[in-house]
Amino acid sequence: MQAVVGHHHWARPGGGQLVVAAAAVALSKHSDVTLAGIAKFDPSKYLEWFGIDLRNLPIVSLPFALSAFGLYSRLLIWYPTGKAIGPETDLVFLDEYNYGPLLRKKKKNKFKLVEYIHFPIERSVGLNRESDPYVVERYSHFPLNMYWETYLKLLKVVVRKNPFQTADVVLTNSKWTASIVRDSYGEFPIVLNPPIPPNVVPIATIPAFDERMNNVVMVGRFTEEKRYEWIIENIAPKVRGTFKIFFFGGAGTPVSLRYKSRLISLAARAGSKVSDRIGNPGDVYFISDAPRDLINSTIDKSKVFLHSTINEHWGIVIAEAMARGLPIVVHKSGGAWSDLAQEGSSGIGYESAEEAIESITLLCTDQNKWSYFQNKGLARTRELSLDNFSARLNQLAR
Repeated sequence: MQAVVGHHHWARPGGGQLVVAAAAVALSKHSDVTLAGIAKFDPSKYLEWFGIDLRNLPIVSLPFALSAFGLYSRLLIWYPTGKAIGPETDLVFLDEYNYGPLLRKKKKNKFKLVEYIHFPIERSVGLNRESDPYVVERYSHFPLNMYWETYLKLLKVVVRKNPFQTADVVLTNSKWTASIVRDSYGEFPIVLNPPIPPNVVPIATIPAFDERMNNVVMVGRFTEEKRYEWIIENIAPKVRGTFKIFFFGGAGTPVSLRYKSRLISLAARAGSKVSDRIGNPGDVYFISDAPRDLINSTIDKSKVFLHSTINEHWGIVIAEAMARGLPIVVHKSGGAWSDLAQEGSSGIGYESAEEAIESITLLCTDQNKWSYFQNKGLARTRELSLDNFSARLNQLAR
């Protein structure tokens, strides 16, 4: 059996990259797998990021670079994927929607197509700029609004229509996303939760409740969609002196740096003492691009993982925190609530700032509740192993 796994941007760590890497490893147990992407990348990085080894898999990419037009590069995933498809290809796995030009080749070569939907194009980056906080943040003003409008026009040329009419199997990341897909296309996809990265394992002895500090940890990019300003204005002032809040985030773009600077100003105006170094005095800590061992050591000393994004499709950082034995508090929306917190079975949910503070306080003061949600979270993440993901995907592939 021969398979192709396509993704537009393999060269950075994230939830999408974890899924396609896991798919490649899973399918390679029974197939010769080729990776397809827009640009060349270093597959050894996947060992560092996720503990997944892609080094022996061949890679097909564009013969030229589009670093200055990153968004437009998404429109071209069909090209390297098409180049990777040969007459013996049996299966193509894509977590992209811009594969319209491949459908003629699919009809001719008779390969099967598996599409993994992180979120429907109509509801996310695609056709409604006002519905996506990231898009609003980045593309609302001149000249980037023109850049975005041109992207949408080009998108219509290559986007597939209804995935249930173009793919043989349609997968998605959570029950919540599945319901959105159903609302968009009229059919339910198969839910295949992303796996926990193999290199995210609990430490040999998880620190007990009384060995931890009243720390609240948050992890995610410094972007508006994470709603960190909501935490700074509505949570931090009310828990000052009782809990410390740690924000770990990527800040590798000018937009992220501007947002981080705004958060620091907001926190200072709200009366919080701000620090960018763990160990220094502070009420809130903003740590940019921290190494994984620093994030993990902070998690292992803390009592609560807090997530503030509304309608998070999945939440890889939430799953990783659960796997290290840290109870979670998430907004009652999205896949984080439906599939990770399991609507209150393995994590606590909130809708208001008062509920969030009450949940944090409960976990920081009630050892029995803390232990209960720690154990439930660990049990949930054991179900999200790479082996389980591989077994289910290969079952579908067969």
